[in-house]
Formats: sequence, C-alpha cells, structure tokens
Amino acid sequence: MERDKKNAVPDNTAVRVALWRAMHVQIDSLPHIIEDETGFKLVAPGEGWKERPDMSPDFTRRLRASVVARARFIEDLVVEQRANGIGQYVILGAGLDTFAQRRAAVASSLQVFEIDQPDTLAWKQRRLIELGFGVPDWLHFVAVDFEVSSWWQQLLNAGFDTRKPAVVACTGVSLYLTREAVLDTLRQFATLAPGSTLAMAFYLPLNLLDEEDKPLQLIAEKGAQAAGTPFISFFTPNEILALAHEAGFKNSETISTSDLVNRYFAGRTDNLSPASGEEFLLATT
Repeated sequence: MERDKKNAVPDNTAVRVALWRAMHVQIDSLPHIIEDETGFKLVAPGEGWKERPDMSPDFTRRLRASVVARARFIEDLVVEQRANGIGQYVILGAGLDTFAQRRAAVASSLQVFEIDQPDTLAWKQRRLIELGFGVPDWLHFVAVDFEVSSWWQQLLNAGFDTRKPAVVACTGVSLYLTREAVLDTLRQFATLAPGSTLAMAFYLPLNLLDEEDKPLQLIAEKGAQAAGTPFISFFTPNEILALAHEAGFKNSETISTSDLVNRYFAGRTDNLSPASGEEFLLATT
C-alpha cells in the first residue's frame, strides 16, 4: 500500500465498533458472545474512553449486543465454510476486524482479503506491526477509494482467485449505497465460483424496528447526516431477497435479529439482547 501510514487515521465507525466489542468483554456478564479485545489494543483509546457519549454502557447496550452478535455469526460461518473446504475469505468493509489475529489457526489456512478505505487499512497495518502481530502472507489488505476505483478490480489485483469458491462478509456497507449500487454489488458477488457464500448485512426501515430502538436509529441517522455519510438504503426482508434473486444467486435466505437471539442469547440471565434493525442476507452461488 503506497500510503503515508504515519498520518493515516482509521474510520470513526470502525473505531467505535472495535471499542464496543471490547466493552462487551469488559462489562457484560458471562458467557461472552465473542472474545475480542484485540481491536481495543489497536485503538489504545487511553483513560476515560468509556466516558465518551458513544461509549455509555447503558445507552449502547443493545447496539453493543448487535455488534458482537454480528461478529459471532460471521465468524461461525467462516469456520463452518473452512471445514467445508472453502479457502478464500473476503471482508468488504473490514474496518478493524480482528479475525485474522484472534483465530489465526483457522485464518492461516485461508487467503483472507480485507477491503476498506486506504487510510483505515494503512493505519491498521501500521498498528499490527507495532504491536507485534505482523502481516502474514495470507492476509491481504485491499485498499479502495470507493468513489474512484473498483473494489472488485482491486480484489483481483490482490490475488483473489475467481475460479475457487469463497465466503464473503459484507457489513456496514449496504446502508450507505443506493439500491442500484447494492444490486450491482450483489451481481458481482453472484459471479463467484459455485459453492461460494455471501453474508451481507442490511438494515430495516424504521417502521419495522422495535419501539425501543427507534430513538437510537433516529439519533444515528442524524449523526450520519451531519458527518456527511448519510444512511441511504433500507430494505424489508422480502425486498433484499428479491434483489438477491435478481442478481442471480442460486439460493438465499434472511437471518433475523430473532434468529441471532435464539442462537447466541438464549438462556442469558442479564437480558442482554441485540437491537432490531440489522439483519443478514445469506446467499449462495
């Protein structure tokens, strides 16, 4: 990556998600949905980080649960697909994902491609080296300025093999794309080798959210608009399934918040539960 790594800074959302994952380990009751403090080490936020408005333990409780449920779902999928013989893993919108560091035994048997903005990946690469994690030859950082270049072409340039099946995770992306751009992205993924699997997060319209989550969503929308990264696309489950069919996927289904609750939160005594709003399209070629 030809970037000024010393001056690069990570995306604010990527930092926030990494800190929420760490907060889950530090303050939520056992059993933890996922054990991930590696992102916290990368960020090194310093004392008082929990006093930030976006880190309030109570205010972020359901959002925090959503983040760790999402991470666990994807991680379980990757481990399952690796056991089925899949050898490539693509993360579109990787942010400060730490699967490659935390689950190196599995990750090292894959070719892992992390796609994100150049500054985020340049900063992450520098921090991994500084902390002694390093960047193994099976971990590929695919830096893309989404406004001027093709993430698909950059992925091919990084050594992705279109002849071999892959598992693809795409989170925190569809919300910022137009419907047409989401469809184009799905069409590109639908060209992956037979046996490939896509897990793409999508976001429900406000009227389909639980009442307690609507104020959080409105605050998030206002903040995103102010930051110049407005939320653009929301889909019902039927709408996203129709897009997957139009894109050419062989099979598709949606994974709801209730599905994630049943998988990962059943039997908890602390009432930790993810916010409604973010669901998954799970599609295969």
